[in-house]
Amino acid sequence: MINPFDLTGKVAVITGSSRGIGRASAELLAKLGARVVVSSRKADACEEVADGIRKDGGDAHVIPCNISRKDEIAALIAGTVKHYGPIDILVCNAAVNPYYGPLLEIPDEAFDKIMGSNVKSNIWLCAQTIPAMAARGRGSVIIISSIGGLRGSTVIGGYGISKAADFSLCRSLAGEWGPSGVRVNCIAPGLVKTDFAKALWEDPDNLKRRTATTPLRRIGEPHEIAGAVAYLGSDSAAFMTGQTIVIDGGVTTAGL
Repeated sequence: MINPFDLTGKVAVITGSSRGIGRASAELLAKLGARVVVSSRKADACEEVADGIRKDGGDAHVIPCNISRKDEIAALIAGTVKHYGPIDILVCNAAVNPYYGPLLEIPDEAFDKIMGSNVKSNIWLCAQTIPAMAARGRGSVIIISSIGGLRGSTVIGGYGISKAADFSLCRSLAGEWGPSGVRVNCIAPGLVKTDFAKALWEDPDNLKRRTATTPLRRIGEPHEIAGAVAYLGSDSAAFMTGQTIVIDGGVTTAGL
């Protein structure tokens, strides 16, 4: 093995990849040789990412998908197989958080949307993808969770519940499908400078408080999470499954 992170010939599907961590992951996987499917709700935003990948010498295809709709998830996976062939890497990155406030005041509709998009959609994606991976004896599923699933929060408690559920989903699927050669792992980022997390970092005072309790004294960048995605998708992580990689600048290790 000359390059343990070489993904030449691999087919990767990355949800929510028109921006943020998903976009950085799609771009890096393509640079490492993977053929990537860029997917989010808006086709034009996906095309912009895919065009950039192609201009950089990579291979990218766009299939729009709203992860809250089961039929669109089925179309995403079927469309990928039709265009590129069997899927080697599935990155479940897309997520929502429509509510910011006290947990006991969360509207039922918001809680259901969070759990549906952040947990149930991952089950749908895996159900559409893992059996075919198992039939071939290999495959890697990467779920982008969050340290919100490890800690309590006074403002994003519902989101944290969904991300804790993703940890459990990862462990269970790893146990079920490991004997067939399919690996399932999670990544739990801390606060990363993305549009999705803007409410947590755009306020200078809040950002100052957050970085003061983070050992590295800053928040993360999307490309710093993408490296772990590439690792888990590659043969370098061939003996790793059912695990969660925390990438948070050390915030969950810091003393109060």
